[in-house]
Amino acid sequence: MTQAGSTPQDLEAHQGPSFTAVDFETANGFRGSPCAVGLVKVRNGQEVDSFYTTMRPPEGFDRFDPRNVSIHGITEAQARSAGRFADHFAAMMEFIGEDTLVAHNASFDIEVFEAALEVSGMDSPGLRCLCSVRLSRANYNLASHALPHAAAEAGFDLQHHHWALEDARAAAAVVVDISRRRGISDLHELFSSSQIEAEELEPWTGQRRYESRATRQVRAYAHLFDSRVPGIDPSSLPDLMRWQDEGRNPLPRADADAQHPLFGQQIVFTGNLAIPRPDAKQLAADHGALTSSRVTAGTTLLVIGDGYEHADLEMAEPSPPLTARKAREALRRRAAGQNIQIFSEADFRQTLGSAWPQHLVPAALSAAR
Repeated sequence: MTQAGSTPQDLEAHQGPSFTAVDFETANGFRGSPCAVGLVKVRNGQEVDSFYTTMRPPEGFDRFDPRNVSIHGITEAQARSAGRFADHFAAMMEFIGEDTLVAHNASFDIEVFEAALEVSGMDSPGLRCLCSVRLSRANYNLASHALPHAAAEAGFDLQHHHWALEDARAAAAVVVDISRRRGISDLHELFSSSQIEAEELEPWTGQRRYESRATRQVRAYAHLFDSRVPGIDPSSLPDLMRWQDEGRNPLPRADADAQHPLFGQQIVFTGNLAIPRPDAKQLAADHGALTSSRVTAGTTLLVIGDGYEHADLEMAEPSPPLTARKAREALRRRAAGQNIQIFSEADFRQTLGSAWPQHLVPAALSAAR
């Protein structure tokens, strides 16, 4: 992919897609904590402009997790003199203009926009983002479609992975290369030919009717992510973006208290909790529960993460935590007469009491103890 500085004659001679590629890095395990963004503008398959900046994450969600720093190398000290996400957003939108975005894992980058706007108290202009990793899977024959591998297949030497600008360039290169191979210059035709739809960020003004799953979940743990709160070990921050590995289903503890509310329950988990799912399963098993990786005729309790609240059951349209496959199946079975309790993360945490990791007890509850 040609770098910035191409002449108008070059652009006219080459036919290819036009878009803006984006990549974010985050300070911690909450999506709404961007600390760097890279944007690359592509016209007719060639890079014509770029935008990069480090930034301070939104106030209250700006503690830097050492695990994240070890990946992208951006420290709190390096970002301290930069403006916050809200200070850079207008320039980002001016650069993007009316373009459709492209990202390698579009759902992540669109959710960074979403959560950062929410916790910054900002309006959303609405955005559309197409996923280059999905395009890679549909068109390349690779053992791994992670960005370094897909970029290499596209002929792009990704030397600085997790530098947001270089990652945005790599994602752009994948799209441009597949466009060339397929002989399809229109961006939307290229993706639709591989049955890939855009990830959408809805526009809103003022307070949203329903915050995103990422933001709703982090609200209970906001003190952990707030750099102004003393006494927090950054290495103990929950990773709310982790891929949920089901892990094994441990046997119920033989000497568990038979009077405990979880004893004898058959539990299934869905969505993100503040602890990894294998840890949640072990806590349930320690209290005499049998866990499973899917909802069955024997399921008696479904624990829903992702910021689920019981009021969600009363909504006219299913809230995001209830759209997950396991949640849909549990609700279907409940409607058919199966006795399945629905727990929020707060319910599960309260039931476990002191067994729940104490550094993850929400601030309001911790102060009341």
